Amino acid sequence: MKLAKDAGKGVGIHAHNNQQLAYANTIEAMLAGATWLDSTIAGLGRGAGNCPTELLLGFLKNPKFHLRPVLECVQEMFVPLAKELDWGYSIPYMLTGQLNIHPRLAIAVRDSDAPDSYVEFYDKLMENTD
Repeated sequence: MKLAKDAGKGVGIHAHNNQQLAYANTIEAMLAGATWLDSTIAGLGRGAGNCPTELLLGFLKNPKFHLRPVLECVQEMFVPLAKELDWGYSIPYMLTGQLNIHPRLAIAVRDSDAPDSYVEFYDKLMENTD
């Protein structure tokens, strides 16, 4: 971070939530000096999603940020949207994250006729890592 600061540049983070660490990694990046913290309401994002804005706002406790409108947006827009879209924590994204594999395989299995065949997906991933 010092190198970027010395060059007059800022550093930011955009964390994916494949292993449920987007929020923790965002906080750690901020504590290390990141000034741009990317998040999405309700963690919405392709696949496992991103750092949830509502968690970040609660941590920052900055009086210029207001949690209530975000919660209202989640309630009115994102809860119904979650019934249409597949995002958030899922075992296939967790597995690709743990194995350091691009999530395209998790995306494919979630779009398949057997999106919850976790053991079969795990066995397929393990065949490819040998």
